[in-house]
Amino acid sequence: MKQYELGPNGGILTSLNLFATRFDQVIALCEKPRSPPLEYIVVDTPGQIEIFTWSASGSIITEAFASSFPTMVAYVMDTPRCASPHSFMANMLQACSILYKSRLPLLLVFNKIDVTPHDFAIEWMTDYDAFSAALDSDASYAATLSRSLSLVLEEFYQNLQAVGVSAVTGQGMDEFFQAVQRCKEKYTSEYLPDLRKRLAQRDELEAKRREAELIRLKADIEGESAANPRDDGGPAKKSDDNC
Repeated sequence: MKQYELGPNGGILTSLNLFATRFDQVIALCEKPRSPPLEYIVVDTPGQIEIFTWSASGSIITEAFASSFPTMVAYVMDTPRCASPHSFMANMLQACSILYKSRLPLLLVFNKIDVTPHDFAIEWMTDYDAFSAALDSDASYAATLSRSLSLVLEEFYQNLQAVGVSAVTGQGMDEFFQAVQRCKEKYTSEYLPDLRKRLAQRDELEAKRREAELIRLKADIEGESAANPRDDGGPAKKSDDNC
């Protein structure tokens, strides 16, 4: 921020961009043989979630990992702050956007369940009437919007895994790693074939782009040759203007 006179978001984004240019070194470090071998690699992304999720450098980093290792996204939420139906819905929309952008297996992780159990969140995800009842005392436009969004996200919830954990007590960690294993299986069966297909399409488009550039370059060279013919059989004739 000091070097380039940037604000907080600009500083994070610029750092992320610079980091992405050398991310092959990170992958090489992760692939380095170890004894015993690594079982998990945890990547903590920047706190400004929209900067990582929707930036080109964030996509580069995500795809670099997903191309090298079985990869998933764990979206960690503060369970006490989700107790409000509006905050809960905001988090669900954020989770939906992450899944849409990354196309990776997504696991919802409700943290701090030692403070507030996450049962209410699971119920809201599986029972529309329960979520609607939580909004009964609120007649605002935001409440009406949350009800409508809950219906829209009903299918999204059906394909989503969610666990509750406590970083303080360790509660729920066994269930967390079981869910991680299921995400790995989903990566292998669903994401990896899609990734290979997208990479093949990208390579095909890149080959077509290069071919088009070569054709354009050849046409430019031929056009310049036609516009400036050379007579190598003798000295150039002087124009009358130079006599």
